[in-house]
Amino acid sequence: MERSDRTFFVWNAIVSTAAVALIAFLLRRNASPAVATDLSFVPALNAVFNALAASCLIAGWIAVRRGAVHVHRLLMVLAFACSAAFFAGYLTYHYVHGDTRYTGAGPMRTVYLSVLATHVVLSITVVPGALTAFYFALTRQFERHRRLNRIFLPIWLYVSVTGVAIYFLLRG
Repeated sequence: MERSDRTFFVWNAIVSTAAVALIAFLLRRNASPAVATDLSFVPALNAVFNALAASCLIAGWIAVRRGAVHVHRLLMVLAFACSAAFFAGYLTYHYVHGDTRYTGAGPMRTVYLSVLATHVVLSITVVPGALTAFYFALTRQFERHRRLNRIFLPIWLYVSVTGVAIYFLLRG
């Protein structure tokens, strides 16, 4: 019997679109003045989650190249969990504090905006890419999983690493 992936891809499109829409909504509105909670520690925590996700992605890639499939699987789940924790912290912080503006000028402003632009554009692919990678692995479609991740792994890694870089550029 041939497998139909249609249900998954429709679900993935809905979840991914909702995630992007939620971020767009939060960034387009003003901070919530009714919430007096100081969440100024969250960006640092988010940078840690991004760094952990990147570390797990690299270690997971090494593990699968060495044939340690169970270790690879664990590290990919941890990378996803770190990225999900980042996402929750990002949404919470921006709900309370609103958008963070870069205050630098000159060449560093250009560097920051370039990194931010590529980070934002590529980050849109992380939710659908990660969900698809997990789906292919869980449904034992390993050739599709490998083909996708030749492209997607570097993107997810770039988004995680540039997330840390953006944190330091905003505080530099």
